[in-house]
Amino acid sequence: MAVNLVNLEAVDKVYGTRALLDGVSLGVSEGDRIGVVGRNGDGKTTLIRLLAKLETPDAGRVTHSGGLRLGVLSQHDSLDSAATVRHEVVGDMADHEWAGNAKIRDVLTGLFGGLALPGFPQGLDTVIGPLSGGERRRIALAKLLIAEQDLIVLDEPTNHLDVEGIAWLAGHLRTRRSALVCVTHDRWFLDQVATSMWDVQRGAIHEYEGGYSDYVFARAERERIAQQEETKRQNLMRKELAWLRRGAPARTSKPRFRIEAANELIEGEPPPRDSQELMRFAGSRLGKTVLDLEDVTVQAGPKVLLKHLTWQLGPGDRIGLVGVNGAGKTSLLRALADAAFSEGEKQPAAGHVKVGKTVKLAYLSQEVAELDPGLRVLEAVEAVRQRVDLGKGREMTASQLCEKFGFAKEKQWTPVGDLSGGERRRLQILRLLMDEPNVLFLDEPTNDLDIETLTQLEDLLDGWAGSLVVISHDRFFVERTTDRVLALLGDKTLRMLPRGIDEYLERRERARAAEAASAAPAPAAASAEPKAAKPAGLSRAAQKEMQRIERQLEKTEQQEAKLHAEMAEHATDFERVAGLDATLRELAEQRETLELRWLELADTEGA
Repeated sequence: MAVNLVNLEAVDKVYGTRALLDGVSLGVSEGDRIGVVGRNGDGKTTLIRLLAKLETPDAGRVTHSGGLRLGVLSQHDSLDSAATVRHEVVGDMADHEWAGNAKIRDVLTGLFGGLALPGFPQGLDTVIGPLSGGERRRIALAKLLIAEQDLIVLDEPTNHLDVEGIAWLAGHLRTRRSALVCVTHDRWFLDQVATSMWDVQRGAIHEYEGGYSDYVFARAERERIAQQEETKRQNLMRKELAWLRRGAPARTSKPRFRIEAANELIEGEPPPRDSQELMRFAGSRLGKTVLDLEDVTVQAGPKVLLKHLTWQLGPGDRIGLVGVNGAGKTSLLRALADAAFSEGEKQPAAGHVKVGKTVKLAYLSQEVAELDPGLRVLEAVEAVRQRVDLGKGREMTASQLCEKFGFAKEKQWTPVGDLSGGERRRLQILRLLMDEPNVLFLDEPTNDLDIETLTQLEDLLDGWAGSLVVISHDRFFVERTTDRVLALLGDKTLRMLPRGIDEYLERRERARAAEAASAAPAPAAASAEPKAAKPAGLSRAAQKEMQRIERQLEKTEQQEAKLHAEMAEHATDFERVAGLDATLRELAEQRETLELRWLELADTEGA
């Protein structure tokens, strides 16, 4: 029988006149892995601080089992700014001692990319004081994971981690024996680590079995039966549920309730996006040219991040951009934005960016734009526009869009200066969408947004007709809102990944293995042999051919979809169906030939 580690009994917690927790009773036992979700401000962080005894309840009690070893990662670290990374992470352990510990090696490699801490000026001997908030947070997380714990409590552990770091952390937590309670907005991460969910809503905690996908199913079923939530929220939940159920084997690890009921919910639910309709509409808004890059070099100061880059962002393209930190993702977006905002006059260090005549770009950067703190929320939005056309016949007033993004009627009259960081981020996105752009760059849009707001943003983007580029470490958001993934792997070029983020992680793993192999001492006999010269990478001609093939593959897929629809429409006309089937087989052969040629070029590049 699992040992109970923490108990909350009839706990109340009130801030001002608002009850964040009202008579909450729950517990954490050995082996539990619990994900905590809920709207910003509903009490998620307060709950885990009470659970860790970092705060005291107004009523009720919190009890820990005797000798509980508890590790907490909070939003603000308690590291000694005068100390070195070595002192905080491995203490006074000798180098041979910690380097011989497989657990410590795994944590340092997973969070920092190597035992020497590449990226830190003096490696382990770097003083903590001058480091960034993200670097300090990784140090605090490493310190916690290296220690032995019975229970780990994590508040937004994926903040400041890249896609690789998040994947490593998920794998690490799955293999630990420690119980886990984790607050995060990263839905992919929740699906990987959680075996049960706590949903914090209006002072109460609703418990669900399974990860995030199971939680979506169960909550949709519960809401269908109870009919407690308004129609709009149920529709959003059904849309996300439909996407999850159509995904890789339902994206659930262990369906633990009536899947048949969930299937009833999504019966007849269309896909989240009609890609062909959006492409047509985007083409009418943008024409043939959006942003064409020819032999472009992108620099950050003297450092060359990308060179000889030839690429097209076409009308209606929805691109997810991933890559190693420092490879140039944000710099690439800034170079394109500079060209677009100057109507092609401001160009990168070398090469040329051609900007379409009708391009109207909106760029959400990682920095929150400063607004007059005396302005009310609604005034800040109406200053851009009072009504907005979101495409597909959806028109909203500024007030309606504010409500959709979690600013209720009374909140719309809050001064901007009184908003939290997450609320300012929401307001920034709102103002961008109000300006009716037809090209949208989103650099880490999910920072500080809760899951409910993310779902609302995804719903808006489903019907938004334009060209979209997203940089995000939130894998769920990238896969949900984009159709293709491109990667910057640190070799100064841009690559398409047909299998998306899974392929990116595989490539990075192979690169790390190759680096480790090259760093190992070679046998004496082998070291005397000359090394074979490596190809310098793809030629410009090969890059252009790969991009041409990608465009042809997209057209082929659209033609195949159209043929399938025609075959369904004329199912009783056997002669016509036979002709359509013959055309479909020809297209399939063409697609196979194109894919083989693309793989040949990719193999040449990776050789």
